[in-house]
Amino acid sequence: MNLMNVAAVLVLATIYTTTALKLEDCEVCITFMTKFSEQLTSDEKKDTQLIERKFKETCAEAKGKENRFCYYIGGLVESATGILGEMSKPLSWGMPMDKVCEKLKKKDAQICDLRYEKQIDLNNVDLKKLKVRDLKKILNDWDESCNDCLEKGDYIKRIETLKPKYMRGEL
Repeated sequence: MNLMNVAAVLVLATIYTTTALKLEDCEVCITFMTKFSEQLTSDEKKDTQLIERKFKETCAEAKGKENRFCYYIGGLVESATGILGEMSKPLSWGMPMDKVCEKLKKKDAQICDLRYEKQIDLNNVDLKKLKVRDLKKILNDWDESCNDCLEKGDYIKRIETLKPKYMRGEL
């Protein structure tokens, strides 16, 4: 190999390593795929059809942004499109999750636009300073509702009432 070829390879390697996806670039995909991959046995990881079936089962239980991710790649019954093969084949080859997500991003860029919502630290937050939508989110995260709530104070009272049930050991 001459000097020009070596230089070209080094430049391409540098570009490739700097463009690799990081967790913060595609957090829902990388996190969800890592958890999913860890659930599979070594035999299951070799069979693309089995991977896809297990993925659909996992997606049936997914909520929030992970549910949206499943929808985008075809893991849900109601998914409009399906690019499960783009996920299952690289996974069966043992490809790292950031690379799997990179391949998925090439097919559908919105996959990496998904971000987890930041959790509210109820021990250190003044509920009166939160917006009503944040108070509703707290209740929703707890799978609770507040049908009689009309004002912000009603939501705060409901959260304060439920706090001991959901924050045991954290208070």
